[in-house]
Amino acid sequence: MSRRRVVVTGMGVVAPCGIGLDAYWQGLLSEPEPGLRRIEGFDPAPYFDNPKEARRSDRFSQFALGAAAMALEQAGELRANPARVGVNIATGVGGLTTLEEQILVNYQKDSRRVSPFLVPMMMSNAASAAVSMKYGFQGPCETTVTACAASSHSIGSAMRYIRWGMVDVMIAGGAESAMTPTALAGFGNMTALTRSGISRPFDAERDGFAMAEAAGVLVLEEYEHAVGRGATIYGEILGAGNNADAYHITAPSPGGAGAVACMELALADAGITKADVRHINAHGTSTPLNDAAEAEAVAKLFDAPGPIVTSTKGVTGHALGAAGAIEAVAVLLSMQHRLIPPTACTSALDPELAPIDLVLGEPRAWEPGISLSNSFGFGGHNGSLVIAPPA
Repeated sequence: MSRRRVVVTGMGVVAPCGIGLDAYWQGLLSEPEPGLRRIEGFDPAPYFDNPKEARRSDRFSQFALGAAAMALEQAGELRANPARVGVNIATGVGGLTTLEEQILVNYQKDSRRVSPFLVPMMMSNAASAAVSMKYGFQGPCETTVTACAASSHSIGSAMRYIRWGMVDVMIAGGAESAMTPTALAGFGNMTALTRSGISRPFDAERDGFAMAEAAGVLVLEEYEHAVGRGATIYGEILGAGNNADAYHITAPSPGGAGAVACMELALADAGITKADVRHINAHGTSTPLNDAAEAEAVAKLFDAPGPIVTSTKGVTGHALGAAGAIEAVAVLLSMQHRLIPPTACTSALDPELAPIDLVLGEPRAWEPGISLSNSFGFGGHNGSLVIAPPA
C-alpha cells in the first residue's frame, strides 16, 4: 500500500484568545481573564456569499468556514482536481445552539414557528458540508464526532486518506460552539466545569475546565503535490494513534493505560521511537482525573525527564471537539516561532502527579522537533497526532 508523505500547507484558527494566526499566537503567550472562553468580535459575513446564508448557519459552522477560509488563503492556489480534495471538520455536539433555540420556539410559541432550517443547521456534518459546497471540493466529505478527541481524529483520518492515495488534499480540523444554558448546566452539574473560572492544567488547585468555543482547520497535502505547486510547508503529519479506553463514559482508564497505548500507536504509525519526541501538547483539561491520568501516562511511556509538556487550555479553555485542531495549530506555531507557550494559570506542577517537564511561567525556547498532540474524550476516545517541523 502506498505511504505518501502528508504536509501542512495552510492553517486557520478562530479562538477565544485570538482570531487568525497572529492574534492566536499572541493570545497563547498571555494570561487570560477568568470565566467562559467565548469568542468576541467574530463577524461571519466575510465568509458567506450573502447575509442570509450566514443567518442560516449555526455558529459552529460559521467558525468552521472562517477558519477554513484563513487556512485556504494561506495555502494559496491548490491546483488540485476537486474530486481529489476532501473535507473532514469534526465536532463534539454540532449545532447545539440552534437546537436549543428552536426547542424553546416550539414550546413557547408554536410548532409552526420552528425554523425550516433547524435540521441543516443543527446536524453535525453541517460544517463539513458547508466547506465542501463553498469551495466545490468533491472528494470525501465526512464529520468525526468523538467528543473531545474529534478533531485530532479528523486530522488523523485525513492524513491516512492522503497517505493511501485516495486524495491529494484534505481540509481537516474541528469546530465547536456549544455554550448554551442547558449544556453549561449539564457540564456544571456533572462537576466537569471549573467553579473558579480558571483553567489550571496539572495544578494542585485545578477544579475543572473552562468551557470554550473555537475552530481550527489545517490544509493537508501530499508532499510532492505541495512541492510541485511551490507551496510553503509549515509542518508534516507523521502519524496518528486512535484507540478506546473501554472503561468508563467520562473517567479515563486507571493509570492512563489507554493514553499510553494511544501514544504508542501514534509513534509506531509515524515510524519513530519515544526518544525522537521533543514536545507534547497535552490534553491537559484542568480536571483532577484527566490530568492525573495523562501525567502518569507520559511519565510511564517516556524516560525522565521526558519531552517538554504544555497545555494551552490554560489560555484557550476546553473547546471540546475543536480542541485537537486548535492545539495542532499551536504546535505548528510553536515550531515556527521556536517557542513553546507556558501552561497559563498553573503556578506549579501538582506534587501528587507523576513528574513531567511542564512549561510554567514563561515560554520556553526550543529547537523544534517531533511533537505529540494529545486529545482524550468522554466515552474513552483517545487520539494522538505526531507532528514534525518542515524538513
